[in-house]
Formats: sequence, structure tokens, C-alpha cells
Amino acid sequence: MRSRQRMFAAVMRLLLKCLRLGRRRRFKLVRQVEQLWHYGHLCLRSLLYNSFTNGDVVLDSLFEPVYWLVDHVTRWFGVAFVALVIGLTSSIVAIVYICLLPLILQTYTPAWICWHLAYGHWNLIMIVFHYYMAITTSPGHPPQAKNDLTGISICRKCIAPKPARTHHCSICNRCVLKMDHHCPWLNNCVGHYNHRYFFSFCLFMTMGCIYCSISGWEMFRDAYAAIERMKLLEKERLQVVANQTYYQTPPPTFSFRQRAFHKSVVYLWVLCSSVALALGALTLWHAALITRGETSIERHINRKERQRLQKKGKVSTAHSTGAGRSRARCDEPLPILQVFRNPYSYGSWDNWKVFLGVDVPRHWITRVLLPSPHLPHGTGLSWDLPPYVMEQRAPLLAI
Repeated sequence: MRSRQRMFAAVMRLLLKCLRLGRRRRFKLVRQVEQLWHYGHLCLRSLLYNSFTNGDVVLDSLFEPVYWLVDHVTRWFGVAFVALVIGLTSSIVAIVYICLLPLILQTYTPAWICWHLAYGHWNLIMIVFHYYMAITTSPGHPPQAKNDLTGISICRKCIAPKPARTHHCSICNRCVLKMDHHCPWLNNCVGHYNHRYFFSFCLFMTMGCIYCSISGWEMFRDAYAAIERMKLLEKERLQVVANQTYYQTPPPTFSFRQRAFHKSVVYLWVLCSSVALALGALTLWHAALITRGETSIERHINRKERQRLQKKGKVSTAHSTGAGRSRARCDEPLPILQVFRNPYSYGSWDNWKVFLGVDVPRHWITRVLLPSPHLPHGTGLSWDLPPYVMEQRAPLLAI
């Protein structure tokens, strides 16, 4: 009996020892996994840590493959986009000359005929001139050699001097003076020397599309109604042909010339109205940038810099130094804060004069209302005050 109890106790001790050993091994394995997890997490954080990282940086990193794809697609399809602009514009001009001009000469009064001929041809000349100049004019590139410009930086991609307002175009693979953006419809960058041509083309193309849409509204309504009648008569003709007897004849159909005329008018109005809406919005956007003396890139940079300085308390969040003062503390002195301004802005009116190159009053006619290949103010390497800007604005605080 005692031998059995001893044997049972020995077996139980052996079993408990095995369970204890397995539990120790299991706990040791769990501890090793936790240590490896914490070590890997620490290594990952140490490799990816950056005090300047925020949501925008993460989004830019995630969209980097998309940017690369867009850059390469835009580079190869620029010629196709230019051909598309030329083809669509030529088709509108052909429809106006072949279909609408004879109708205008037959039905309109002499005064209206003179107005349409004068305005239409002037607008067409301005569109063709500015588009050609925007395509063929180089936006301007900084010299590769070192120079004596103050405050100059080095482009990280070109490894060359980079003057103020100069940015690197990943599509052209070059730095561009006063770069605004790379336009695929021009197959060219919009920069210092062709920015005026680009905006003028957008403006006059929008004006031309609005002119065609307004003047062709009645023709569009008549043409659309005629096309609907064509469809109805074609349906009736097919029904009559299916049930035709000896005494029945199908209704008359429209000729090919009539069909082409009505469809061309509808095509002209729809295309011009669509372009007027899309290009008009783009023109207004660039007009607002020109009024502030900024480019598309500089607007983004200035906005980020303004937010950064506001967080540090170096600039005020409102346009007046007294804004944001509570009534309870209106008598307490507030720290004098500067208002963030664009350093290249001379005021709304002077910004337009500098952009358009208007030195004297007659230039509004010779350089704005008529085709003019004059150069913009400055070389794009330095930004001195133009001689026709009377006074410098308040002290500026910007990058």
C-alpha cells in the first residue's frame, strides 16, 4: 500500500515538474516575442522619425507614384494636346466661315455685319498670336554658372544656382524662372517670359467662346429643333416603308447638307459653351493670382509659410493689428505683429501693370488690345522695383 502511494506521489511530482517546465518555456517564448516586437517598433520609429513630418508630407509621399506617372504621361502627350487644341479651334473657325458667315451676311443688318466681322477677326488674331507665342517662347531658365546674385540657392535636382521665384519642372527636367506650372495644352512650361502670353490666350479664348455661345444661341435652338424633326421624320419614314402600299409614298427627308449644317451648329455651341465654362474658371483663378502678385506655386508656398508664422506668433491672423481683441481686455496693450504679405506684390493695380508691361497709358492699346511681343519687366533673376511703380508698399514679411 505504501509502495503504491509512493509511486503515485512520484508520478504526480514528475507531472507537476513537467507542467512547470512547459509553463516556463511558454512564458519565455512569449517574452521573447514581446521583446522582438518592441525592438522592431523602436527600430522602425527611429528610421522614419522626422520632426518636420505632418499629414501633408505623408500624403505627398503616398501620391509620389501618381505624380511620377502624371509627369511622364504629360511629357509624352503634350504634342497630342497641342494638336487637339489646334484641331478643335480650326473646326470652330471652319464652321463659322462655311456655315454661319453666309447666313450672317444674308440676314443681319450692315451695322451688325461690321461688328461681327471686326470683333470676330480681332479675337481670332489675338487667340492665334498668343497661343503661338506661348508655345514657342521659352519660359526662361537660370544660368548654369555661378553668379553674384544675393540670396541664391542651389537646386537639389539640377545642382545649379536657383534664383528667387525659380522652381524645378520635373516634366521639362529643368529649372524655370518664375515658374507658374507646366501646361500640357502648350507642351511648355509657363514661366517668366511666356506667362503673359498664356494668360492672354486663356482670356481671349474665353472671350471668343462666350461670343460664339451668345451670338449662336438662336441658331443653336433652331438647329436642335431641326435635328429633333429629322429624327421624327426618319422614324415615320421607316414605319411607312415597312407598311408601304402602291398608293403611299414616304415623307421627304432632309438632305446631307442640311443635316451637316444643323449638326455643325449644335457642335459649335456645345463645344464653345463647355470651353467657356472650364477655361473661364481657370482664367479667373489666374487673374486672382496676378492681382496678388503670385504664381500658382507661390500661392501654396506663401499659404504654408503664413500658417507656420502664425503658429509661432510672428504674424497676426487678421489684416488689422486690433482684430481678435476681446472686449474685456480692449485696454491692454497688444504685441505689435506684422501682417504677412507677398514680397513680390506692388498692389493690385501695379501688379497688373507689371504683368502686362504697361509703362505708359498708350501701352493699354498697343500692348494689351493689340498683339505685342514685348518682354516682361526684369530678367527673372532679380526682382527690383519697376520704375513706373510709384511707391513701395508697407514692410513685408515673407519667405
